[in-house]
Amino acid sequence: MMSLLGLSYGAVEIVLSSLGLGIGKTSVYRVVQAAVARVPGLRQEKLLSGQQAMAIGADVTSVRCNGKWVTIGIVVNAITGMVLSIDQLSGEDVEHLKAWLKPIMEAVGADIMVTDDADALKKVCDETGRSHQVCKSHVGRNTDALIAELSAMISSGQEQSLDRIGITAQQALADLDALQEMIHSQRPEDQARLEGIYLRYANARKPGKGKKHDLAYRMRNLFMDRWKFWPRLTFYRTWKDHHGNEILDGPNNHCERAIGWWIKERYRSMRGYNREGSALGVSRLIAFAGNNLARGLRLADLMA
Repeated sequence: MMSLLGLSYGAVEIVLSSLGLGIGKTSVYRVVQAAVARVPGLRQEKLLSGQQAMAIGADVTSVRCNGKWVTIGIVVNAITGMVLSIDQLSGEDVEHLKAWLKPIMEAVGADIMVTDDADALKKVCDETGRSHQVCKSHVGRNTDALIAELSAMISSGQEQSLDRIGITAQQALADLDALQEMIHSQRPEDQARLEGIYLRYANARKPGKGKKHDLAYRMRNLFMDRWKFWPRLTFYRTWKDHHGNEILDGPNNHCERAIGWWIKERYRSMRGYNREGSALGVSRLIAFAGNNLARGLRLADLMA
């Protein structure tokens, strides 16, 4: 149990020895591997026990295993935070992600997916016909950083590309201020306002091949991008479940929390795995324990 709580095998040996229970770290490893072998795969019907999830959260992380990075995908119930799937992935492109996520969405009856701002995950939602909620926290942080960078460039007065499309520095700064206000208030009706701002910059030309994007073209792309995915960002504002409840809150926190608790916490004490099977199996074991603890089971009973 202590191994599941983030202690290394050696640390578990030290703690147990101090309690008068002589056990070597190799034996601790064998106990953990035996427990891993008893955990059903997190995509199996036996583990899901008939669970349905109207909305799922999906994310991808990586752990170091025997000198190389292994990609791990995690899917959670976006409402309850329960882990539905932990899998090793062979790629993060659209086809690999769709092959991974589509069977899970079908198994739990998911109509909605909550993700970060990755383009590949947007395409998976589109190609599988699911509604999409982009994590508002990711978008907010990224947008704030871009606005700060572009505002500094405008204020420096060293960039002339805005003049070529007839936009003053004052207008550009006002547009960025408006975007920052909208990105944090996240009102669905602001999509039309964003379109109007984008159209001011629509004539900015893409620089020639090999040349750096100028300020005007970057402003154009920023406003166009936010305008186009506005329905993905504000989906949670209008969606209700079958009972009329508004229960999506916008960020992909359940996924990030599950990665931190069930994958990364144990991984940090290990400083890497020796076998890919251990990287996946131990993460599944800890998530399985976490799911059942959330349902009220005692860890001692679970591991018995």
